[in-house]
Amino acid sequence: MAINNRVLIVDDELSVRRLLFEVARRAGYEAFLAENGQEAIEQTKEIKPAVIIMDIKMPVMDGLEAFERIRADYPDVAVILMTAHGTVDTAVEAMKRGAFDYLVKPSNVTEVRIVLERAFQMRRLREEVAALRHEVQNKYQLGNIIGKSAVMQQVYKAVGRVAPTNATVLITGESGSGKELIAKTIHNNSPRRDGPFIKVNCGALPEGLMESELFGYEKGAFTGAVGRKPGRFELAHQGTLFLDEVGELTPPLQVKLLRVLQEREFERVGGTETIKVDVRIIAATNRNLEDMVHKGLFREDLYYRLKVVPIHVPPLRERVEDIPLFVDYFVRRFAAEAHREVPYVTPEAMELFKRYHWPGNVRELANVLERAVIMSSGVIGVQDLPGLSTTAASPAIVIPETGTLREILHQVEKQVIARALKAHHGNRVKTAQALDISRRALLYKIEEYGLGREGEEEGVVE
Repeated sequence: MAINNRVLIVDDELSVRRLLFEVARRAGYEAFLAENGQEAIEQTKEIKPAVIIMDIKMPVMDGLEAFERIRADYPDVAVILMTAHGTVDTAVEAMKRGAFDYLVKPSNVTEVRIVLERAFQMRRLREEVAALRHEVQNKYQLGNIIGKSAVMQQVYKAVGRVAPTNATVLITGESGSGKELIAKTIHNNSPRRDGPFIKVNCGALPEGLMESELFGYEKGAFTGAVGRKPGRFELAHQGTLFLDEVGELTPPLQVKLLRVLQEREFERVGGTETIKVDVRIIAATNRNLEDMVHKGLFREDLYYRLKVVPIHVPPLRERVEDIPLFVDYFVRRFAAEAHREVPYVTPEAMELFKRYHWPGNVRELANVLERAVIMSSGVIGVQDLPGLSTTAASPAIVIPETGTLREILHQVEKQVIARALKAHHGNRVKTAQALDISRRALLYKIEEYGLGREGEEEGVVE
């Protein structure tokens, strides 16, 4: 994209025009001249400048009238007004109407260059944002999935191929990386799009309640069952059932799920009637199911039933080139929700976004941007991201140079959990929430990695 570096200088005094022309030229801009407001309008139509420096008091047409007319037709042009000491109030009022800034005559060369640079920087930011919006809307988005990176292009291809089918899909990836969004996109682009999309978090309830949640129950099946209740499988008939955190299912529930996948039928809790369903299954997990199979924690036959078509969603740190697209998307979204103008993100802030590790992935990025949009005053800079500036410098996860893939992953997982426990002062509930895993899964990992004994070791307390 060609950068517009044209500046139009408008003043009825020849000496002022010459001085400003030379300042702009030496600063690297392409300068053009006009003597009054009428010429400024004509020149603007012809050369399409990015920035205009214009005096207020001029013959034929003054700067204020010219500014109003230019702003109506070319709202993206940054207009800097020049005024004498006695008319500063007029310039301030013009800024309220949309002028970029004002200079009080006589202005020194340094002041002019600073204001010019600020105006061009703002214009460049606007052009970059406009380009990003075009990319997001027309090239790098499938449904609500965003990304132009090579790894995300592979995800797009997989979604495009599997969506028209009825194949069972297993989506893997870290917490907050967008697994549910992938599942919804598959459903919305499938022949079942007019059917229900039903979600169930497999780690959210104890085994007994999870069984009745999945399969429903009959009246009198247990204390409190005052009537028949359909389960999620019934509710998802002729649609899609999304089993989130499927790795949290207990062995007995794994057996029952396997039967449904094989036979497409089940009985409600406390019932004898066999119910047949037409349901597509999409499962997701942030755990290594293959590793769980080797340890005897997850049924091998169920694993392969779920993994008919595997799709891995990469973490945000592995697709840094997608971060500007996400930033633009979330900034516009949260600004609209808050009924505010869309703020600009400075290049320094964008660099910080790219350097940060994002342990919480896209979900964390969204939270940071929602707060920044609400608290900013029109521009999001590094100063509006205090959490990132400190957290970004935290020690990196150490990846062992030797060992099998499984051993390396175990070491990394141990470091992540230990760091999360320390950050939450050993509180297991808060740690599980931060890692987006069930408390049961966290307790298993704490025991597996020797991070605490019965919750009494230092740093691991309730």
